[in-house]
Amino acid sequence: MEAKHDVLIVGAGCAGMRAAIEAHDAGADVALLSKIHPVRSHSGAAEGGINAALGNASDDDPEQHAYDTVKGSDYLGDQDAIQILCDEAPADVYQLEHWGAVFSRTEDGRIAQRPFGAAGAPRTAYAADITGHVLVHVLYEQVMKREIPTYEEFFAWKLVMNNDRCQGVIAWDLLDGGLKSIGAKTVVVTTGGAGRLYVGTTNAYACTGDGMSMALRVGVALKDMEMMQFHPTTLSPTGVLITEGTRGEGAYLLNSENDRFLKRYAPNAMELASRDVISRAEQTEIDEGRGVNGNVLLDLRHLGAEKILERLHGTRELSMTFAGVDPISEPIPVRPGAHYHMGGIDTDVWGLTNVEGLYAAGECACVSVHGANRLGGNALMETITYGKRVGRHAAEWALANTTVEVPFSIEADSERELNALLDRREGERPWSIRDELASTMHENFGVFRREDQMRKQGEIVETLRERYERVVVEDKGQVFNNDLTQALELGFLLDLAASMVVCGIERKESRGAHARPYDYPDRDDENYLRHTLVTLEDDRPQVDWRPVTLTKWQPQERTY
Repeated sequence: MEAKHDVLIVGAGCAGMRAAIEAHDAGADVALLSKIHPVRSHSGAAEGGINAALGNASDDDPEQHAYDTVKGSDYLGDQDAIQILCDEAPADVYQLEHWGAVFSRTEDGRIAQRPFGAAGAPRTAYAADITGHVLVHVLYEQVMKREIPTYEEFFAWKLVMNNDRCQGVIAWDLLDGGLKSIGAKTVVVTTGGAGRLYVGTTNAYACTGDGMSMALRVGVALKDMEMMQFHPTTLSPTGVLITEGTRGEGAYLLNSENDRFLKRYAPNAMELASRDVISRAEQTEIDEGRGVNGNVLLDLRHLGAEKILERLHGTRELSMTFAGVDPISEPIPVRPGAHYHMGGIDTDVWGLTNVEGLYAAGECACVSVHGANRLGGNALMETITYGKRVGRHAAEWALANTTVEVPFSIEADSERELNALLDRREGERPWSIRDELASTMHENFGVFRREDQMRKQGEIVETLRERYERVVVEDKGQVFNNDLTQALELGFLLDLAASMVVCGIERKESRGAHARPYDYPDRDDENYLRHTLVTLEDDRPQVDWRPVTLTKWQPQERTY
C-alpha cells in the first residue's frame, strides 16, 4: 500500500476540492487524487454562473429557488435534497466570496445576478462568463493553504472492497508508471460526468464517467442514467459550450428564416425556457429544414459591443477561436450537444452510497437535485453545497473508525489483470470502438429517443463490449501511457452506455431530457414518477425502481 488516509477524495474539481477542504477542517487526514491537475478539472469550463437566492436583483428566497428546481426537474428531483441545496446556497456563495471569488458586481457593490432559464427570478451569481474558472482557482488556493496532499496524475481504476467496506483505490501512476494502492477509511468519488459518450459534447476529453463505473462495479446502483442533458447552445462543429448567460443577457435564437422560433415552443419564457425545451425546439427546427448547416443561430449583436466585452468576453473569444465568428458583428452557429448527466451514483443527502465507506458528490452523483432536467447554475451550486456536506460526513465517519487494510491479494489480482491487457499483442485499438460508441449514442440516444433506435443501440453497445474484450494497447511503456488510460476509460464508458440504454427503454414516457415524442409523448406520473436504478448482474445491467421523494409540491404541467 502506497499510503493511507482518513478520507481519500477521487477527483479534484469543485466538488472534490470543496469536500477536501471540509474534511480537513473537520480534523481528518485527507488527500485528493486526480488524473489531471486540479485547476485543469472540467469544473473550470462552467461559464454562466452559480444559483443562490441572494435577492440582489429582485425579490427571491430559497423557497422560490426550490420550487423552480422541482418544476425544472419535471418533478423527478427529490424535494428533500433540493430544499437542502436551496437553503444552504446563499451562505455557501458568501463563503466563496470571502475566500476571494471575484463575482461581477451591481452598481452598489453587491454580487450581481443574471436571469437564467426557467428561474422565477434573476438568481445566477456570476463572474463574467468564466465562473467555473474563478471557483476552481479559489478552491485550489484553499487546498494549498491547508497543505492538503494531492496525488496529481494518478488514474483511479478500481475501488478497494474489503470486509464489505470501501477501503481505498487502486490507481495507475501516470508520471512514474505502475499500479499504486492508496488506502482510506472513507472514499469520496467526485469524478464528474461522462459527456465523452457522445460525439457532440461540451465535455473535456477527461469526462469519461470513471467514478460512476467504478461504483457500479462494486455493487452501487446508478440512478436515472437515461437523463443526459443536451445543452441548447454548443458551438458548431467542436461542441464547445456557449453559456446560457448569453440568453440571460438577452441574446436571441434564430432559424434560417431569421425567425425567433421559440415563440412557437415557449411563448412566455422564449430563450429563457428550460434547457430540455429549447434543445428539442432547436432539433425540431433543424430536422424540419429551418436550420443553417445543421445549426441554429445565436444572435448577440443587439446587445452591443460594450455589454459583450464586459459580461461575455469569454464567449466572444471562444466564438472567434473555434468558429471564426465575432458575435459583436455576426450570429454564432449553435446546436444541442451532450452537456450534463443528471443521473449518477445513487446517494442519500449526505452523499453516502449503499456501500459502507463510499461517498459521492457532484456530477458523478445523483442525490437527485436535478431530476429529469437541470437548471443552469444549479450544477456549480451542487458541487459546493454537497461537496461540503459529503466532506464533513466522510470525515466524521472516518474519525470514528480506525482500520484500513488493502489486502495483498486485491493488489495482485489488479496487477495480473492489467498485465494481461498490456501483454496482448493483437486486437483492436481502443479509439475505433470509442468513436463508434460516441457516434451511435448521438444518433440513437440523443435529444429525441425512439424505441427501435434505443434497442438497436443496446445491441451495438453489447457488440462493442464484446470487441472491447480483445482491445490492444500498443504502447507498452510505463510513463504517461495515454494508450493504456484511454483503454481503461473506454471500459468505463461502455458500462455506462449499457446502463443508460436499458433505463431509456424501460422509461416509457417523455420527461425532461428523456423525450419519446413518437411513442410516449406525455409525462406519465402514475407509472413513472420514479427513479430508475441500474446495477450489474453477471456483467449485464438490470433495472429497478424507487419512488421520488415528494414533500410539498405535487406534479403539475410545466409551461414556459
